[in-house]
Amino acid sequence: MKKLINAPEDVVREALEGMQAAHADRLRICFDPFYVVRKDATAKGKVALVSGGGSGHEPMHGGFVGYGMLDAACPGHVFTSPTPDQMYEAGKAANGGAGVLQIVKNYTGDVMNFDMAADMLRDEGIAVESVLTDDDVAVEDSLYTAGRRGVGLTVLMEKLLGAAAEKGMDLAGLKALGDRIRASGRSMGMALTPCTVPHLGKPSFELAENEMEVGIGIHGEPGRHRVPIAKADEVAAMLMEPVLSDLPFKAGESIILFVNGMGGTPLIELYIVYRKAAEIAAKHGLTVSRSLVGSYITSLEMAGTSVTALRCDDTLLGLWDAPVNTPALRWGV
Repeated sequence: MKKLINAPEDVVREALEGMQAAHADRLRICFDPFYVVRKDATAKGKVALVSGGGSGHEPMHGGFVGYGMLDAACPGHVFTSPTPDQMYEAGKAANGGAGVLQIVKNYTGDVMNFDMAADMLRDEGIAVESVLTDDDVAVEDSLYTAGRRGVGLTVLMEKLLGAAAEKGMDLAGLKALGDRIRASGRSMGMALTPCTVPHLGKPSFELAENEMEVGIGIHGEPGRHRVPIAKADEVAAMLMEPVLSDLPFKAGESIILFVNGMGGTPLIELYIVYRKAAEIAAKHGLTVSRSLVGSYITSLEMAGTSVTALRCDDTLLGLWDAPVNTPALRWGV
């Protein structure tokens, strides 16, 4: 195992210390329990957006805390759900008096712990709603889930709901918008290599030099099937066709197209995949109205990519274009 770490048990704490040092102008980090919150307090009357999950997916979620996205994020240990007390304390710290919206990826531990935290916050008189992401078309059930996994759509949802919250949308409206986004987006990913969790010290699965895994999860879960390694255009087709047929997306619709890196894939390769993914979308009669390319929801050092397509209209495009200022995503400011 070759990693730029000091000790496996210190990885999350030391990474948070690094975030605090690098982004002290916009973030405040609590270490007992771990959570990341905006340095500028949530505006009075604004709904607070809180998300979280296991570490190892950086920049998600802490990198998306800031104006136009999240108000707080809870990092668990690597590939391990944060605890209810983290979520509870983060919700209290972020609350601006208009309630808390939790954005939860569909993993059993995340769902259970966010539900417990929501009950604790309600006991404090804080209104709470939750939105689930379960956009992965590769599997119905996996090592971590009952039902589909929450993956790339989570990034888009945090941006869109963050913009709506900044514009003053209330808790019920954000919940309804989040459910609409959930129903309108699909994702699928693949890997050229596995990843190695620091405290385990060995790869999450094994791949031969001439193999790739299609349909992987963001925790290093094996995928839908293992096939001989293919060219980028073939990979893009393997991912796009299931995504577009699952909803299904219809000719004449507009989409936001997101090509994500899994942590170990250079940007030059992601643009090659995006080139073909956009071409496939056009052949289906879709208009790619907005795009995002880069490593935004990762699986440690895994080499691979995922694609996400989100059906959109003028309302969602306006929210996408709205200013955002976080460590990992910034425009319009």
